[in-house]
Amino acid sequence: MDSSIEILPQPQDTNEITPSQEITTTHKCVIVIDQELPLGFIANSAAVLSLSIGKRHPEMIGSDIPDHVGDLHGGITILPVPILKGTASSLQTLREALKPHEPGLTVIDLISATRTTQNYAEYSEEMKSTSPDQLIYSGIALYGSKKLVNKFTGNLGLLR
Repeated sequence: MDSSIEILPQPQDTNEITPSQEITTTHKCVIVIDQELPLGFIANSAAVLSLSIGKRHPEMIGSDIPDHVGDLHGGITILPVPILKGTASSLQTLREALKPHEPGLTVIDLISATRTTQNYAEYSEEMKSTSPDQLIYSGIALYGSKKLVNKFTGNLGLLR
């Protein structure tokens, strides 16, 4: 075993309020997905965007929780993550509108190339070789202050 890897003990006291729980009153995370995609692509887009925003903001994930008999269950998001509906066109408009606000927002976007590329290297090449005005967005995840996130998504309905 590599001695440089440190295995940390799992948290046991889950009644303690962690600093990350304070974000529930100040921050918001939403995902906006092209409602015209087939159901499988909608589910995949939501999963990819969720993983990506969670990587950038691990404070959104609560600690592991023991059940009644002491078995641990992995922590889940402490914030609701509504999935909102958009269209390819509205996602393009939203993405452009978000650019000046990115210092205050985390924005993760997903382009339609995920449906035609076989791996991350191909996806990356597609992103690099496509003009920004030609990108077709499947979804966008936003995380930041509630006020700023609501400014851009408050008029969008839930994807059902």
